[in-house]
Order: sequence, then C-alpha cells, then structure tokens
Amino acid sequence: MQHKNHFSIIGTGAVGGYYGGLLQRAGFDVHFLLHHDFDHVREHGLRIDSINGNFHLPHIQAYDDPGKMPRCDVVIVALKTTANSALSDILPHVIHDDSIVLTLQNGMGSDEEIAALVGSNRVLGGLCFLCSNKVAPGHIRHSDYGLITLGEYQAGGKPGGITPRLEKLGADFDSTGIPITLVEDLALARWKKLVWNIPFNGLSVTRNVLTDQLVKNPETRALCEILMAEVAAASAACARPIEPAFITKMIADTERMEPYATSMKLDFDRGRPMEVEAIYGTPLRAAKAKCVSMPETERLYHQLCALNPTH
Repeated sequence: MQHKNHFSIIGTGAVGGYYGGLLQRAGFDVHFLLHHDFDHVREHGLRIDSINGNFHLPHIQAYDDPGKMPRCDVVIVALKTTANSALSDILPHVIHDDSIVLTLQNGMGSDEEIAALVGSNRVLGGLCFLCSNKVAPGHIRHSDYGLITLGEYQAGGKPGGITPRLEKLGADFDSTGIPITLVEDLALARWKKLVWNIPFNGLSVTRNVLTDQLVKNPETRALCEILMAEVAAASAACARPIEPAFITKMIADTERMEPYATSMKLDFDRGRPMEVEAIYGTPLRAAKAKCVSMPETERLYHQLCALNPTH
C-alpha cells in the first residue's frame, strides 16, 4: 500500500485555507500554521464557502508556533511573498529528510528563495488560478476557478520534467476535487501566470476597480493587452515563448469570471504590503537582463511602489 502524504499548510489564508481545507475534507492529515486568527480557528474551525459546495471543518490541527508542528511529507507555502523572510524560522521545524516543499505563491523568485533554505531537490512550484478571498477569521470564500499547475523546480530554470513525486502529489490533489495540470517547464508556467497577474493585479489597484471593469472598459482592456504582450515578449527572450492564443484565452476567461477583487487590491485596500517585487520587480529584472524593454509594466511597477505601504 502506498504511503499517504501528510501535509502542513504554511499560511492559512485565501489559498492555504481553501486547498488545505479540501485536503482535510478528503481525509488527508493536514496541519495548519496560522497567525492573526489562530484563537478563532482553534475554537471554531475553518469555514469554506465555495461555488462547488460550502463546508465547515469544526476541528483542524491548528498551530501558531512552527516549533510545535510535526514534520510532514509535503509542506505547502501559501504565505504572501511579502512574508517570506519568516520562512528561515519556519521551514527547519516542519521538514524531515524526505519532505518536499510546494510553493503556491505569486510571481517569480519564491522557488529560488525556498531552494536556498531547503535545497533545490526539495522544491516544487504550484500556480493557482483561483478566485478566493479570506472574508473573516477562519472564513474563506471561493468564488471561481481553482486550478493548480504543478511543476518541478530546477536550479537555473531548466525544465524539470514530470517526475513520480509530481504525479503522486497531483493525484493527491485530484482526489480532493482540485483540478490539476502537471507541466514539464515550471519557468514557462510562471511566465504564463504573469500574463494575467501583471495587468489585472496592478491595474485593479491603480484604477480602483474589479476585474470585470478592466475588461469592459475599452481603454483599460487595451492596456491589459499591451501589458500581456510585454510579458510574452519577456518570456520569449528567456527562451519561453507564449502563443498569442494564450493571451486571447486569458482575456476571455476574465470576461467569464465573476467580478473579482484581486489579492493585490485587497491588500492595498486593507493597508497591507503588496507583492510588488514578486509580480513586477523580479520579472522586470529578468527582462532587462535579456535586453527586453517592458515600458508599461515598468510604469505600473513604479506606480505600485509609490502606493505600497511601508510596514
């Protein structure tokens, strides 16, 4: 009988709370690290309101101290990248000799950061196409989508291929009802996610609108398409070409999406630091290293830097 993975969730917010909740509901052993709402969740559990069916987990294995957590087979990092400085104090407590660390974080650079702490051979990357928000302590609202794209991280950005451990993890998620895509090239997948994140996260902040308004307004829709084309050009310069049809699909998917406040807009509205470096700064530097200009992306980056809370 194949060993059943045990999971720890580092960051029980809109992403970690939703996917971790699905894993526990499906019968996996899951341990959740929380911060602000630890006391509430320990007493009341975790509530998930989802388009796929609401559910409540009255008892979860909740921790506010990583030193008290067990060492698990799969450690899922679902913190905002702005909190990654805490990982050096967290990860050594929750991994064992054969643990893998899956980062479900936005933008670029988190794979490298985590590899520097635990070793490249432990790291898997995941990209979430998910509309989910934390609306109250211990309360997650999932309004659309849910796909996770999984890939192996390789130092230097080489394609990692589809490995047995990637297939096993994909099967675990699939058994919970989470849609899964396995990719051979994690770096390409990250660039493709930025095709959506760069226009919609940033413009939702600078224009103070939801995603539906960005695609309905001809001026912002055109700007979204310019930003997407800049990301595709940078990706191609990094030997990761993105087909034009993918941009068309991202616009169409957003048109079908429920009106949505992006994670960056929610952070800004709540006075929290935004993930500006992971989503904008790191890709811009990668493009510059290949002598590719991204003028509209750089303009948006500087606007967001000026707006970003300093705390």
